Amino acid sequence: MIHGKKNWLGLLLMVVVMGVTGAVLLKGQPVGLMVASMKHLKPQYLLLGLLCMLGFVGCEALCSYQILGRLGHKVSYRRCMGYSFVGFYVSSITPSATGGQPAQIYYMSKDQIPAAHGALNMMLIASCYQVATLLWGGGIWFGVPAVREQMDGGLGLLLLYGAGMMVILTVGMVMVMFLPNPTRRICEGVLSLLTKTHILRNPESARQKLEHQLSEYARGADCVKHNPGLVLRVLALCLIQLGLSFSVPWAVYLAFGLKGQSWIQVAGVQALLTLAVCNLPLPGAVGAAEGGFVSAYASIFGTGIVTSAMLISRGISFYSFLLVSFIVSILVQLRTSRQARERALEEMAANQTGTRVKAVRKYLNARAEGETV
Repeated sequence: MIHGKKNWLGLLLMVVVMGVTGAVLLKGQPVGLMVASMKHLKPQYLLLGLLCMLGFVGCEALCSYQILGRLGHKVSYRRCMGYSFVGFYVSSITPSATGGQPAQIYYMSKDQIPAAHGALNMMLIASCYQVATLLWGGGIWFGVPAVREQMDGGLGLLLLYGAGMMVILTVGMVMVMFLPNPTRRICEGVLSLLTKTHILRNPESARQKLEHQLSEYARGADCVKHNPGLVLRVLALCLIQLGLSFSVPWAVYLAFGLKGQSWIQVAGVQALLTLAVCNLPLPGAVGAAEGGFVSAYASIFGTGIVTSAMLISRGISFYSFLLVSFIVSILVQLRTSRQARERALEEMAANQTGTRVKAVRKYLNARAEGETV
């Protein structure tokens, strides 16, 4: 699941874009000056940035912990952390911000959580995350004019695109959940048009998938209606989650010993930058995120160290946690594979008799009691 062909292609695309981005941004940059600017960094603030990212992943895990618990699944918070790291890894190497959701649903199903409940969990989190992103972006845009001025030229157009796409996705998700009949008519019209233009080769299969998706969103709407408090808690956690992510450049700002800018000014730029690039079809928004950082933060860090600040900030918020999430994803894969083998052995031992089956039962009982066989 983690190492599928599409994921490897996404990882290859990310590496290529990283190479091109590095070549463009570092062209003409004195390497010695960049290294010198990093020598006096204050490590406690870099640690603060890493803790912010750990909190970012932890908030999503807490969302899953609450939602799955409400759905009747006694899953541990540690296991939810594993799902979140898997999601971070897969979404980072695929050209979609939600690319990690199917992987999380897959591993939830391996832990005996029905795919329908896993999909509902991820749908609620995705909905709240989108709303939280818009709330952050809108609040900064209208409430902090000084930050808005940083998003001029090409960044302004990119922000307009990102905000527009986020609004469309959010409105579409709300329509699918709470206005299923109009949504079905719109989707049927689109399918008919695609069929007539011979773009869609298998309309019946597409209609079946559409009905399946609509039924999942209907379950999501029922969950929202019956658990408004849960949805508000998940939304609050998503707001905190994004706030922690936006705080990473602030931690880097402090690490350089800089002063004069408030937290809201530094974090606010990252909020708008995230809104601008989050819907681009690039793995981890690689390229756009780095270039946007250098452009938007030039007046805050100064042109002399903004490239160094970008490397450190993205190193903390993306590349270091990409590595961590890869390692955790491998551990989750190993754990689920081991559990699958043990369940198969249990089923064999439950239905058969004989010397070998007795040995299997002894092995399983010893593992359950924490003994060494």
